[in-house]
Amino acid sequence: MKDKDTKNQLDAPQDEDKLHISKSVFQTTREMQQQRLEEQQRQQEELQKKLAERERRAREARDRRLEEERKELIRLKQGLIEESETIHEEPEEEIKLGFFKRIGNFFYHNKWWLGIGVFCVLVASFLIYSLVTKPRPDMIVLVIGEDQSVGSSDIDRYFEEFCPDNNGNGKKLVSVYYMPYSDSPQQNYANGVDTKLTAELQSADSVVVIGNQKAEELFKENNIFIDLAERYPNDDHVSGWKYMLEDTPFGQRTGIDSGHLEGWFLAVRRPQDLMYSDTDDMQKTFDRDIVVVDAVIADLNK
Repeated sequence: MKDKDTKNQLDAPQDEDKLHISKSVFQTTREMQQQRLEEQQRQQEELQKKLAERERRAREARDRRLEEERKELIRLKQGLIEESETIHEEPEEEIKLGFFKRIGNFFYHNKWWLGIGVFCVLVASFLIYSLVTKPRPDMIVLVIGEDQSVGSSDIDRYFEEFCPDNNGNGKKLVSVYYMPYSDSPQQNYANGVDTKLTAELQSADSVVVIGNQKAEELFKENNIFIDLAERYPNDDHVSGWKYMLEDTPFGQRTGIDSGHLEGWFLAVRRPQDLMYSDTDDMQKTFDRDIVVVDAVIADLNK
């Protein structure tokens, strides 16, 4: 036992030496790594300083050059010197492009204007196509007054029975322009009635008007209709420039309930100079449409 204890006592210092040696190796490694990191950091800082110094010198040199050029330019403008040794105009080198590159360069620099031009051409083409292909009516009747029963009736078909083929396309076509004129200015504005009414009354495309009491109030002071009493002197339905439709078979002919025709009349505009046409143009429309009006009134008086 004593020999064993003695042996253990001898071995213990050796283990401690090994531990201290191991710690010393790890510590040395960490110190060496720390030194390398510090050295790298120091080198990095020196490199940053050199770069900053280089940029500072370059900036100062550039500022000095710009200042010299500015002074030289002032002397040139003042006529103190005729030629500058520091300011030199370098001729621009002419860049030669191939044919396809020139085309591509043109489209690239003008793409916005080309886009606008293409858009305008498309719009113009659409308008021209619509104008050319849109069927021209043989006659236009203006229906002025707020009553959907009248506006959506068969007035067009009834007038087509008496209308000749004025445009020579082999078909009879009467267009009815319904404008629901009412007491409400806001409603008229919202429906675009004022604009449509003004445009049609300043055009010579139509002379026949079918209106109600509101339309009569609108027109009675304007003297824009012919006196139907002179044209149809013995007609009981005629009152001055109005042919009253209430007590006639007009509702039966057009599919309108008779209760909706109270106060509705037919009138014919007199030829006169307008904003968009003159008396001669309107006279042509009048001579063409008055024949249809004569036939319609003759049919209603049967």
